[in-house]
Parts: sequence; structure tokens; C-alpha cells
Amino acid sequence: MTQLGLDARGIDLVPSFIDHARSSYPGIPFDLQSIDAIDEADGSLGGVLSWFSTIHHEPDAIAIPIAEFARVLRPGGQLVLGFFSGHSIEPFDHAVARAYRWPTQELQRMLTAEGFDVLETHVREARDQRTVGAIIGERRTSTA
Repeated sequence: MTQLGLDARGIDLVPSFIDHARSSYPGIPFDLQSIDAIDEADGSLGGVLSWFSTIHHEPDAIAIPIAEFARVLRPGGQLVLGFFSGHSIEPFDHAVARAYRWPTQELQRMLTAEGFDVLETHVREARDQRTVGAIIGERRTSTA
């Protein structure tokens, strides 16, 4: 994105992920920070890429980062949300912490309730791989 003249920055809670990102993309700032409390002004961002960033959020807590994405995106700003897809909300063992599968329709409902228009949904099912999904949403210009 920076090659196109756009500003980009990243956040994560895992110091080693931040170190890796900084070494891989030295011209982009990366900070140790939570998606549950994004240090950006309301409506200040044009886009958010949350690529499997919410997978470890408990079902009763996933609304927190979704509300933060809505808060920091300007009207017309877009969110790309990557997740593990399933027929129901269900936990599974993943790397170092439990993760969750989500039905696409449930995440769409949550995004719509937070002021997003869902533009696209994608689900990839492949043999011997976890089913994954992606939703592209756009922050509504009006919440009415």
C-alpha cells in the first residue's frame, strides 16, 4: 500500500509478531497494541485489515473489536475481516490459545449492527485445511 502513496501501519499484541513485521516492512510503523482499544481518532482511517485478528476473542467479547473497527473507520472506509468459518460458533485448539469458528451469517449480522454494509463474503473449503472466510464491509455514510 505504501508503494501507492498510502499510509499504512500495524498493531498486534504479540511482541515477536511486531518484531517480524518491522523487519519485513521497515518503512511501516508497527506498534504493540490491542484491537480492543485502537489508538486512533474516531473516523480517522480509510481501511482496516483484520486478517484472523479476532479469532481468539471469546464469543461474548468479539463485539469489542468490531465496534472499534467501526469507530476508527471514516464513512465509506472498508474493513476486511478474515476468520475461521464454521456452521456454528465453536472453539478449537489453535497454536497457543483457543480460537473460534464463526458462521459467516453471524459475523455479517454483527457488522451490519455496527454500521457496516457487507459488500462481499468469501468462504474457502479445501481438503485437509480449515475452512476460512472473509468479509468485506464498508462503513455506512449514515447510521440512520
